[in-house]
Amino acid sequence: MLRRFCSSWCSAADARAILVVALLAALTLPGVTRRIHASDEVQYVAFLRSLWFDRDVSFDNEYRRFYADGAARHPAFAATFIEPVTETGLRRNFGTIGSALLWAPFYGAADAGVRAARAMGSGVAADGYSWPYISAVCLGSAVYGLLALLLAWCAARRVLHAAGLPQGRHAWLAAAAAGLGTPLLFYMYVSPGFAHATSAFAVSAFVLAWLVVRRRWTASGLVALGALAALMAMVREQDAFVVVGPAIDLAWSVLRERRWRAAGPVLAGAAAAVLVYLPQALAYLALNGRLGPSRLVSRKMTWTSPHAAGVLFSPEHGLFFWTPLALLAAAGLLLLVVRRGAGNGHGQAHAGGRDDALRIGVGLLAIVLVQVYVAGAVESWTVAGAFGQRRFVALTAPLVIGLAVLGAHAARPGTRAAAALLAGLCVWWNLGLMVQFGAGLMDRQRLELRHNAYNTFVEVPRRLPDIAYRYLFDRGSFYRPALPGGPS
Repeated sequence: MLRRFCSSWCSAADARAILVVALLAALTLPGVTRRIHASDEVQYVAFLRSLWFDRDVSFDNEYRRFYADGAARHPAFAATFIEPVTETGLRRNFGTIGSALLWAPFYGAADAGVRAARAMGSGVAADGYSWPYISAVCLGSAVYGLLALLLAWCAARRVLHAAGLPQGRHAWLAAAAAGLGTPLLFYMYVSPGFAHATSAFAVSAFVLAWLVVRRRWTASGLVALGALAALMAMVREQDAFVVVGPAIDLAWSVLRERRWRAAGPVLAGAAAAVLVYLPQALAYLALNGRLGPSRLVSRKMTWTSPHAAGVLFSPEHGLFFWTPLALLAAAGLLLLVVRRGAGNGHGQAHAGGRDDALRIGVGLLAIVLVQVYVAGAVESWTVAGAFGQRRFVALTAPLVIGLAVLGAHAARPGTRAAAALLAGLCVWWNLGLMVQFGAGLMDRQRLELRHNAYNTFVEVPRRLPDIAYRYLFDRGSFYRPALPGGPS
């Protein structure tokens, strides 16, 4: 079975490496912060708790409990989520159901463990709120984040092979850089109650499935792709636009090869997407009385995307300033399109590599550009108060692929050394910002590049022992407001 899996999705060498990474991941899971503290986290966890215990999507009791316990500390939480009601008389929830479904196995295991412990005399409450339940959700996010990186790793290897590029260590180095140099790390270990780690997993699974299915575009393959597309949309609504990549690839194949019989498999895939999406559709009907998110969400959208440039290039909020590794990945995706078929490391180009690389590269670039467009259309495009341009965490797989392609093109030793140094600086920048954000050493509403750079390369190294101690023994201190006159 392992050999069959490897031959379809990744190599045997990757499978062995995956086992090593899984062991290392297990050792790092104690570092996951096991609590929720923000309104977005409360909404996603409320979905899970309400479905599991109450069998409904009425969140009044969940919101009041989390508010009373201090999980949602902001004074506006009650005015936004406890007092007003939707068109159907229920409490608002701007989240989606997908993360709850993905967390459910971990939550269910926690519930079974709590009930077994209570039967033996434990006093831990079997109410869905106690620490085992919240820990299960947080650990689940960390696991899904790691799975996202592993799936992106396998996807990168397939793209390098299709493009006729040397594989070597480029894919796993790219995955390691993305794991340490992007906000995914923050939303795996520091704030795992958000939907970003599960979003990265769903999109990575979809991208890898696309790269497998595209070889023949069979009905069964498109059914799997449709089901994964529905999962993406249920985890985060904007992730539904990721389907643009495979759609371009499939249309290209149909028009070039005159594969008109693909209409049947496409319809089967669409039917699978509709079927899998039913839980979200039913939740929308129950909450909002219609098949769609709250009108308060749709009102935030300006479809001319006036902030698209700012999403990438704003010095205070832009993706390339928060996560400069994304700029390197974008360069790699461009190289995939313009410099394809460079040879597979054995003196010859991979058969069909030029056409495959072009189609895959165009599809991946389309995915990235559409996400930029959607993020630029949101009124709250700055995501001020959050760590990084978190709406792009979903693009973990395209980012890993882009980095792997860039690394594969760095053939000369000097070029490889320069690329490694640059990637290392990008990783440290992300780690430094994480420390500053959590420890109150920066303005959490925006970047201040000079101040952040000084802290990253001077203050953070100097304070590492104290910061490590706080993370291990006083983790809640990372979200306490800075004292007046203290570091900002």
